[in-house]
Amino acid sequence: MFKEKKPLNFLYWIVIGILVFLFLYLLVKLFPIYGTVFSFLFHLLAPFIVSGLIAYLLFPVIKKIHSYHIPKSLAILFIYILFFGGIGYLIYRVYPAVLHQLKDLTEQLPLLIDMYEDLIYQLYEYTSFLPEAVHDKMDQLIIGVETSLENLLGKLIGGFTKIFDMIIFLTVIPVLVFYFLKDFSKIKNYFKKWIPVRYHEQSSKLFHAIDESLGNYIRGQLIVCLFVSITTFVAFQLLHIKYALLLAIIMGLTNIIPYFGPIIGAVPAVAITLTMSAKLIVFVLLAIFIVQLIESNLLSPYIVGKSIDIHPIAIIFALLLGGQIGGVIGMIAAVPLLTILKVIVSHVAIIKQHH
Repeated sequence: MFKEKKPLNFLYWIVIGILVFLFLYLLVKLFPIYGTVFSFLFHLLAPFIVSGLIAYLLFPVIKKIHSYHIPKSLAILFIYILFFGGIGYLIYRVYPAVLHQLKDLTEQLPLLIDMYEDLIYQLYEYTSFLPEAVHDKMDQLIIGVETSLENLLGKLIGGFTKIFDMIIFLTVIPVLVFYFLKDFSKIKNYFKKWIPVRYHEQSSKLFHAIDESLGNYIRGQLIVCLFVSITTFVAFQLLHIKYALLLAIIMGLTNIIPYFGPIIGAVPAVAITLTMSAKLIVFVLLAIFIVQLIESNLLSPYIVGKSIDIHPIAIIFALLLGGQIGGVIGMIAAVPLLTILKVIVSHVAIIKQHH
């Protein structure tokens, strides 16, 4: 009887696999239809998502302060003022400098393009002995890189100059964060009502496990990214690299993406350094390599630690899938979503073992 069930189980999983594949195929094909709806929902829910994430990161600190018999309202007020005061001061100091460097970069763009074209010409001269087919492939690659850089620069400038949208966004977030922190218990109890009583214990364990893994990962990654930005900025300043602050911020932000992030962040730094001095490239790459070496071998293992404990192959697959579905945002969200999925699967497996 046990042997008879094996083929049926195998057939069941094959059918499930085919249905999942067809579902994903339809999602990709129908994306233009529902993509607009998702875009609208994303822009609508973005302040709530960002506020929820900030509140999620700040709540453990407030809980810790409250454990020292300090009233919760005072703890919220203290952390709230400290966090948003610090962010406000940082924006006040950094935003004008970044905007100035972006404007300067756009003004210097024609000169940088001329230098870039000279470098490409020299590259063609050095590779003149190669077949014409190789040069055609090089042309395609260069055109692709140029288009990507132009689009990225346009998005950056557009993002930094949409001041009105930014003001609304930044005004709404502090209000939402305050209410998320203040009414955390009420929100928690509200969602708890939707879970049947017999599943309360299991769901509590599941959410605790997700909170432990996801919270440690996100907090750790933010600290590591801050370290990468600061050390890169100091290194680029010492090397007298143009737009050091802008490049350091890009390096820090892209470092959120495991494996691919440091490479993506290094491309603008190398491209700008190329227009300054070919010899300086070696020092820039060495500086980036040292920063990433410290980050990957010293900081990440201790700060992020084993909070996710997922095989690198699974992480790379998730990053590629996230990139295909949602671009850079998809790659950033891929590992946290994979962490949640892993915890859920592990929790379900433990429940099955007990039953």
